[in-house]
Amino acid sequence: MDPRRPETPLARTRRARRVDRALAERYPDARCELDFRNPFELLVATVLSAQTTDVRVNQTTPELFDRYPDAAALAGADVRDLEEILRPTGFFRAKSRAVLGIGQALVERFGGEVPARLEDLVTLPGVGRKTANVVLGNAFGVPGITVDTHVARLSQRLGYTTSDDPLVVEKDLHPLLERRDWTMACHRLIFHGRRTCFARRPACGACPVAALCPSAGIGENDPERAAAMLKG
Repeated sequence: MDPRRPETPLARTRRARRVDRALAERYPDARCELDFRNPFELLVATVLSAQTTDVRVNQTTPELFDRYPDAAALAGADVRDLEEILRPTGFFRAKSRAVLGIGQALVERFGGEVPARLEDLVTLPGVGRKTANVVLGNAFGVPGITVDTHVARLSQRLGYTTSDDPLVVEKDLHPLLERRDWTMACHRLIFHGRRTCFARRPACGACPVAALCPSAGIGENDPERAAAMLKG
């Protein structure tokens, strides 16, 4: 792309879809990296993933869901027991109160089931649009844009948005991709952010979308050194 010429909305849309196709080739296994078996487990795991890694959450949730397999069981949990289980995830007191509140709210207002509407999900303790879109997209098949730190960072680097506000980023991404692709496109951006387009020093020389990225060149440009930086 030519940085000297303003990009039209149509050109940006075409470029965004080319980027997504290229990332699909690089990351054919892109997916939600939280382990879950049902919407309840994904909802709780996503809340727990704040300020920690998916790996740490996946190490913690088996014991949690063994003791509290559904909303009714979680609603009756002792918060001190939850704190002990969730301690490894960080901010465990706040997270324990949040998941306890989620269990109670699901039982009291939704018959113990996770609702499949964003408007309902965001009324649950500790659940914002990001968590709601994760649950809708991955547990219910409802397309959504999930703006985590990786999606926000890459959206700016790729010239999709100039905003730091997750809601604005979400709105800016909506018209750039087919609605049916929203969930998977976010997974691919997250994979790319974790494996190639790092926050401090991206591996530009090994990036499959460098030719389409207005920020190309801000990181390591030597192909061999960049390839050595790749993760996953």
